[in-house]
Amino acid sequence: MRKDLLGLKDLSAQEIKNILDTAKSMKSIIENPKKKTPHLQGKTVVNLFYENSTRTRLSFELAAKYMSANAANITASGSSVQKGETLIDTAETINAMGTDILVMRHNMSGAPHLISKIVDASVINAGDGMDEHPTQALLDMLTMLEHFDSLEGKKVAIIGDITHSRVVRSNIYGLKKLGAEVVVGGPATLMPAGIEDMGVKAYTTIQEAIIGADIVMGLRIQLERQKKGLFPSIREYYRFFGVDDDLMKLAKPHAILMHPGPVNRGVELSTSLIDGEKSVIVNQVTSGVAVRMAVMYMLSIGGFN
Repeated sequence: MRKDLLGLKDLSAQEIKNILDTAKSMKSIIENPKKKTPHLQGKTVVNLFYENSTRTRLSFELAAKYMSANAANITASGSSVQKGETLIDTAETINAMGTDILVMRHNMSGAPHLISKIVDASVINAGDGMDEHPTQALLDMLTMLEHFDSLEGKKVAIIGDITHSRVVRSNIYGLKKLGAEVVVGGPATLMPAGIEDMGVKAYTTIQEAIIGADIVMGLRIQLERQKKGLFPSIREYYRFFGVDDDLMKLAKPHAILMHPGPVNRGVELSTSLIDGEKSVIVNQVTSGVAVRMAVMYMLSIGGFN
């Protein structure tokens, strides 16, 4: 029995499959003109975000409302955090108001793990520092499974800022458990030491990473990295590490293109690829709502088994 979703590292392959199966059924609700079910009726969901977000926060809010929950959003800039309130005090205050599910994004790795130990509410990690972003990886896998019957033996190439990406870590944990082969590619300055210890192959030339891939996933380059000298310029980054139509031809003919968003057009991916027929980036957004509906509902009834 699980109270929280803090990451995919500790989930079993069967638990991941159960979430994805439930998310598939939730998609039919999203596609229905009357998007309302009683799955979370009487429950309260609070989104506590210490970092900016559009897709993740909105999808959690919509997921809660589609399932008839009471939903509220709190940002650090508009809360008592600005008055000096600690994270623990904030979480305990929210918990004391009868919150059932606390969705949390924080810039410090491990923050949701800390909070989960002191609140009664189910805690869902919506991204913590450079640790994990489990629902993003789940929605990525759901999108992949709409194009492939199974991920067993499929090659997934993840390209970009590997060091600072929590999306990469969650995807590696999840994809490996479902039998996929994961490779990563990017500048040496944005490739963490020991990444291969996670069971992936690492390349500093993205051509090698993309060859024969079934899925190519770009990652957002955080532009502040350029100011730290981790790559010379945006133009240089795109020249050597941006994915365009020619590079995509190195992947398998049926390959799909993904990105967790938001995309820096002409930096990680070419505009023609983003808007092209191989792109499933918009599909990922819909999958995100379905996955978050599934996770919240399953936690409300005792876990993912």
